[in-house]
Amino acid sequence: MLRNLLALRQIAQRTTSTASRRQFENRVPEKQKLFQEDNGVPVHPKCGIADAVLYRTTMILKVGGTAYAMYELALASFPKEQD
Repeated sequence: MLRNLLALRQIAQRTTSTASRRQFENRVPEKQKLFQEDNGVPVHPKCGIADAVLYRTTMILKVGGTAYAMYELALASFPKEQD
């Protein structure tokens, strides 16, 4: 039992070591330059057409969802007529 516990502890230490298996290039400075440049474009569509499409889709869903919620609230606020 103790041997199993020690083996599990050793495996856990190996898998959670601080050394990464792959080294990734740090692209944060590139993104910071892109988002901080003053070119008159708002922050949300600075990365191109894909960002603009995602932003507009989000806004359409947001406005549509708000309108639908208001419609359902108005529908629920009036009692149904009993025949």
